[in-house]
Amino acid sequence: MMKDITTEYNPLPERTAVALGVFDGVHLGHRLVIDRAVSLSGEGLGSAVFTFRSDTVVNKGSERLLTDAEKLRRISQRRVDYVCSPSFDEMRDMTAEDFVRRVLAGRLNCRYAVCGKDFRFGKGTQGNAELLARLGEEYGFEAIVLDKLALRGETVSSTVIKEHIRQGELLRANELLGYRFGYREPVIHGSELGRKWGFPTVNQLLPRGVTVPRFGVYCSSVKAEGRTYTGVTNIGVKPTVGNASVPLAETYIIGFNGDLYGKTVRVGLERFIRPEQKFSSEEELRRQIARDTEEAARSDLAING
Repeated sequence: MMKDITTEYNPLPERTAVALGVFDGVHLGHRLVIDRAVSLSGEGLGSAVFTFRSDTVVNKGSERLLTDAEKLRRISQRRVDYVCSPSFDEMRDMTAEDFVRRVLAGRLNCRYAVCGKDFRFGKGTQGNAELLARLGEEYGFEAIVLDKLALRGETVSSTVIKEHIRQGELLRANELLGYRFGYREPVIHGSELGRKWGFPTVNQLLPRGVTVPRFGVYCSSVKAEGRTYTGVTNIGVKPTVGNASVPLAETYIIGFNGDLYGKTVRVGLERFIRPEQKFSSEEELRRQIARDTEEAARSDLAING
């Protein structure tokens, strides 16, 4: 089980292979770095991830692919022993050498430091992979620098994935992520119009700071009450009924009967069905929802988180 040592400052009792990065999406490229560190562990060598809390990293802006809770959950699935995830503000004035001396060689007892070619560290991002390698020789660890991962001619990066999501290109975004983009959020009360029409939905606020997909209707997978269902998810502000001031995820779960209010539900977006639109009447909207549900029900989802 992964141990969070963010608030522990004593050196680790064992030497470690440390994966370095923001890892704001824990996508396939990030997992390459993390898994390399894990592969180096064993026989008295632990594995660790050093990553800043994504919502505090200024140069990434406020938009990210995962909440920090979900990010740590996905990192823990990589068989990592330790994670250190402080606020960026805690170390923003630390020089590159201070970071290596105090954090890597000190707290994390580093033997191997694994990062991508574009890794930057230290005050003003003065440190790069080349400097990390030089400092490693001085402080007793080896730097392992990995090339960026490419998949079918496209670099796997958070920037690329976010743009696919904004365009509603979830099939491609999910391919680069290695899982379905979506949300693990509590269910809140809505207008209950769907219930009146025979399509009861679960409503979730989109997590603040996480990339917002193109407004519209998606085929989705929903994990609820220990089972996985096919769903129809609308991302948007409900232009026909006009009662949402902020974007919501509203999902009809095909074949589910139960009360999920207040419970946390994982909704993963599978593919784009149609853009959000304003209908001339609620009856026209109801008929379109029925058509969307029929299309989603025909999907054979290979559930993958």
